[in-house]
Amino acid sequence: MHMLYDSESFAVVHILANASDDTTTPEDDRPQMPRHGFEIVDKRSGKEVYLDGSWAELFQQHIHAWQQTMPSQEEVEDTLERYATLAQMPVVMH
Repeated sequence: MHMLYDSESFAVVHILANASDDTTTPEDDRPQMPRHGFEIVDKRSGKEVYLDGSWAELFQQHIHAWQQTMPSQEEVEDTLERYATLAQMPVVMH
């Protein structure tokens, strides 16, 4: 898990599918589907959205473009605002 962005309004975390999890026990040794994606937390509303599959690929394209163009914080937050409209899950401690 890698924190990509953190501001007063948003946090973005990249979750890697192949990251090791030291909390597995022998009974948890069953096959699991990898969940590579991005979690976007809208701190203003207290909700989060998890992007995987084609949504994650689209968001990854935004990240690559940002690395090339070095956008302003306002431009980044405008993009995150659009994704945040998908947020339905309340943020919980985990």
